[in-house]
Amino acid sequence: MADMSSFPITKKWPAKNPDIIQLYSLPTPNGVKVSIALEELGLAYEAHRIEFGPEGVKSPDFISLNPNGRIPAIVDPNGPDGKPIGLFESGAILVYLADKTGKLIPADPAGRYETLAWVMFQMSGVGPMFGQFGHFHKFAADKVANNSYPVERYRDESKRLLSILEDRLRDRQFIMGDEYTIADITTFPWIRGADVFYGGREALDYASFPAVMAWLDRCLARPASQKGLEIPAKP
Repeated sequence: MADMSSFPITKKWPAKNPDIIQLYSLPTPNGVKVSIALEELGLAYEAHRIEFGPEGVKSPDFISLNPNGRIPAIVDPNGPDGKPIGLFESGAILVYLADKTGKLIPADPAGRYETLAWVMFQMSGVGPMFGQFGHFHKFAADKVANNSYPVERYRDESKRLLSILEDRLRDRQFIMGDEYTIADITTFPWIRGADVFYGGREALDYASFPAVMAWLDRCLARPASQKGLEIPAKP
């Protein structure tokens, strides 16, 4: 049995099976990336639901694993050289899981680096911009009722990013072509989330991006996506 005592988070959220990957997350656009990847890869894992607030992501136990106080995070008892490893940041976790299994990322160096470029495109662009759009469009709408600038700024930038994806996907099944990769897994939950979580489908004019919408449907139709989107489950 793996020794997880060096990870304080396992005291607050004990592992039922410390020999498998421990996932600390919520079913948000960032959180579901990792559960979807784990399902795609067929890796054994145990999901812990970490709520927002002082008893969850802001607790000392969680911050001991992720100093930034954000989900998702993982502890893998079978990390490099067989030693346990704790990781945070969804993009880093996806790259780690892909490298661990040799799946969801091209084997050839050129394809690998191109995939990583699209992962970074999501991490640096789609996630932050869609997140800010959603915040002002839905959650802070009352605070900017007399100032349209924040919503317009992030809406327009989100649409610009969608247009880049539209060009990329116009003649492709997935971001890297016929191969489904972590580039797709890191991105499609945010395209879905802008609609499901933020109610932004019309504001972002999704109808103008048919290639993106068709790709989103293909990603959502995958059994691993359907399962991963609901993990961690509600108590």
